Amino acid sequence: MDRFDNAPETALAWHRAGTGAALATVIETWGSAPRRVGAQLAISGSGEIVGSVSGGCVEGAVIVEALDALQDGGARELEFGVSDEDAFAVGLACGGTIRVLVEPVGAVLSEPLLADLVAARRGRRSVAYVVDLDSGQRHLDATGHEARFRMDRSGFEEGSRTFVAVHNPPLRLIVVGAVHIAQALVPMARIAGYDPVVVDPRETFASEARFPGERLLNDWPDAAVTAEGLDARTALVLLTHDPKLDDPALEQALRSPCFYIGALGSSRTHAKRVARLEALGFSGDEIGRIHAPIGLDIGASGPSEIAVSVIAEMTRVLRKGA
Repeated sequence: MDRFDNAPETALAWHRAGTGAALATVIETWGSAPRRVGAQLAISGSGEIVGSVSGGCVEGAVIVEALDALQDGGARELEFGVSDEDAFAVGLACGGTIRVLVEPVGAVLSEPLLADLVAARRGRRSVAYVVDLDSGQRHLDATGHEARFRMDRSGFEEGSRTFVAVHNPPLRLIVVGAVHIAQALVPMARIAGYDPVVVDPRETFASEARFPGERLLNDWPDAAVTAEGLDARTALVLLTHDPKLDDPALEQALRSPCFYIGALGSSRTHAKRVARLEALGFSGDEIGRIHAPIGLDIGASGPSEIAVSVIAEMTRVLRKGA
């Protein structure tokens, strides 16, 4: 499952097909806005749409403005008040106010810039789309805005009219070991915004019957991890208790930028793991990236509570650092 809203990709395709396209982006909200800052809607020259800026409250007005923008080639800054009644219709307790930026592709938003953004997203590279609403200057930035990347938080730079739209790759979770904890962890991770995959060469464990609807790889963990890749938006959780399954994947993880590495086992089990890794030449700092025993210490009892503790620890590391 790809958790990207594919509005930029769709807008680029429509533009290149000659249909015309505009991108609408939520740039500011007050109150209980239906969609968060950074949410996008693509509008074609024929009125087709992909994505959402309000869950349906103001899309009609945005489409009209986008079609006008395509005619005159100018950007639009729009502000809408969402009534309590409209907010309730999309699942919110009360309304709010949203500001939306509409940018016609090929005019204020150049095709090369949008193509570079789409390429970064396709390559799972975090990038910020930065627009100065006073000067009209637009560019991509992959090196600044670390706090925004870490928190997935788009918004205006303080005291300015410079809007930063964060485009992070979807979060992924690779679970090695199709055990009972994994059965609880995978659906929790999906709710938390991860695209999970379960790896276990033992087909009896990693079966559709035990993990209905989930992506399963009956490969050896090291091969599966190599094929999936471990980047800065990927978490790896090792649950097998079996060194011949866990350790090869763990070695790859310690040489990767993945943001979280967690391994099941007692302190005694982890001490043996540390000794094996030291024998392979890993440093104390490298081995220190492993969260073991896995999960926050919440006194968890049973697979479901352990899964809760793992999700909590993953979130803490993602948002606050190791």
